[in-house]
Order: sequence, then structure tokens, then C-alpha cells
Amino acid sequence: MGNKNILKWALIIGIVIVLNLFFHFATKLVYLEPKFEDFCQTKQVNIQPEGEKACVAAGGAWNSNPNEKVPAPANLSGETKPMSISGYCDVYFSCQKKFNTARDLYNRNIFLVLVGLGIISIIIGLVLAANAVISVGLSYGGILSFIVGTIRYWSAMDDYLRVIVLGLALAVLVWLGLKKFKD
Repeated sequence: MGNKNILKWALIIGIVIVLNLFFHFATKLVYLEPKFEDFCQTKQVNIQPEGEKACVAAGGAWNSNPNEKVPAPANLSGETKPMSISGYCDVYFSCQKKFNTARDLYNRNIFLVLVGLGIISIIIGLVLAANAVISVGLSYGGILSFIVGTIRYWSAMDDYLRVIVLGLALAVLVWLGLKKFKD
């Protein structure tokens, strides 16, 4: 009897993992993720613009450090003297903002797809309740799909949406607990 339970749990875990890998690669195949290189041109050698005007003209943002002292390169005698720098240029400022916007939109859409696929998995798991192993595997796989989608989009998610997502997740888990584990 013990070996049969181990095999059941191995199958359940396998269904959960393969289901979510399937979701991941299927969405990746159909919906391409934005790449940093598509928004920000990367060069083998980056030459920093000198000064604020050149930085802004190149699409960057100037960050001033009026009191910062950095060590100067050593001269031939090995001496170094601290030198002041007036600031530095973030050359990727403008294109990074566009990339972040595209990535957040992508993660939001993937969140919606994974939640939808998770709901479908849970519903199919409930419909196939006659086979406990497949039912549990699909249900847990659906819940993991919710978790993966939420983690992907969490940092860009609005606080109100976070509360709604957590409230719905709690309600679904309580409902599943009451439905599956009646005394």
C-alpha cells in the first residue's frame, strides 16, 4: 500500500510540474517576451557622454554628485589623488523606461493567461473527481499557475489589484478546502 501512495504522489507532482512547464513554453511560443536589446542599443564599447547636455542629447539622464570624491587613476609614480566628479550619465534612462513599460504589460498579460489556465485546470480537476490522482494534480497545477503568474506581475501590480488577487485566492482555497475535505 505504501508504494502505491508514493507512486500516486509522484504522478501528482509530475502533473503539477509538467502542466506548468507546458503553460510556460506554450505562452512563450505564442507571445514573445520583450527583450532589452529591442529597446536599448547595446554596443561592445560604450563611450560615456561628457557633461549633462551631451548626456540628455543621447537620451540619458544626468545624475549629479557634487561632493563625491573618487580615486584618480594612478600616475607613473604610483600616486593617486582624489578627484571630484560632477556626476554621471545613465545612458539607458529613456530606453529603459520604454522597456520596463513593455515588460510590465507583457507580465500583466501573462498573469491573466496563467490565471485563466489555472482556473481551467482547477475546473477540469473538479470535473475529473472520479480519478483522485489526476484531479489533485490538475488542481494543484492550477494553483501553482496562479502563484507563478502572480509572482511575475507582483512588482508592477497595483495595490488594489494585489488585495483583490489575494482575496480571490483565499476564497478559492477556502472553497476548495470545504469542497474536498468535508467531514
